[in-house]
Amino acid sequence: MFCKTRGIVLRAVPYSDKYSIIHIYTEAFGRASYLVSHVRGRKSVVSRALFIPLSVLEMEVEHSLKRDLHRIKETRICFPVNNIGCDPVKNALALFLSEVLFRVIRDTEPDVRLFGYLYESIHLLEYADKGIANFHIVFLLGLLKCLGIFPNVETHEEGSFFDMRDGVFTGHLPLHRHYLNQEESAFFYRLLRVNFENMSLYLFSRQDRMRIIHKILEYYRLHLPDFPEIKSLEILSSLFDE
Repeated sequence: MFCKTRGIVLRAVPYSDKYSIIHIYTEAFGRASYLVSHVRGRKSVVSRALFIPLSVLEMEVEHSLKRDLHRIKETRICFPVNNIGCDPVKNALALFLSEVLFRVIRDTEPDVRLFGYLYESIHLLEYADKGIANFHIVFLLGLLKCLGIFPNVETHEEGSFFDMRDGVFTGHLPLHRHYLNQEESAFFYRLLRVNFENMSLYLFSRQDRMRIIHKILEYYRLHLPDFPEIKSLEILSSLFDE
């Protein structure tokens, strides 16, 4: 039985000479994996060119609970991602964020709120022309809300420490090493107010931006099981020197 759903491409992995496995976060089924043929030309109804990281697709799929690999009958793009595919900066961001999502999203149950957040964020990345240097910071912080692990900002007081392990601000020095000092905590509290609308107002050096990203990923690692090092992070280290 074929069903229609929207999906966001997370990763494409070669499976054999004839097939690739495409990992997609779908609106109807959560995360799912699809077997796609390498056949090109008129016989192919599914173009492999559509499956670049963060492509948003409208798909007709054969989804079976009895199989780990499903089949795509037809697919088309919901909106073009020409800028994400061709702009080197946006492309680097897409590679980084798709790797994070590939590691973070493991649930095979649908999540309407999460899918909506991803859809709107990718649409904004495609068409945004300001504040791109901070896009991944805003995205990662916003994703924490969807995952239910956003820091408790109500615990903040002047001069407090941010306990990364417990996700709270505290007036006492934590008895472990996963915390931000008072100056870092005050900065982090202000950073939690950044969003897609005001991200162009936040100016960081390349070094400061990378420190921020490393701390956010450390927070992910503390709160999500088996969250690995993100290999594509190195690509970002040479970008956004402003």
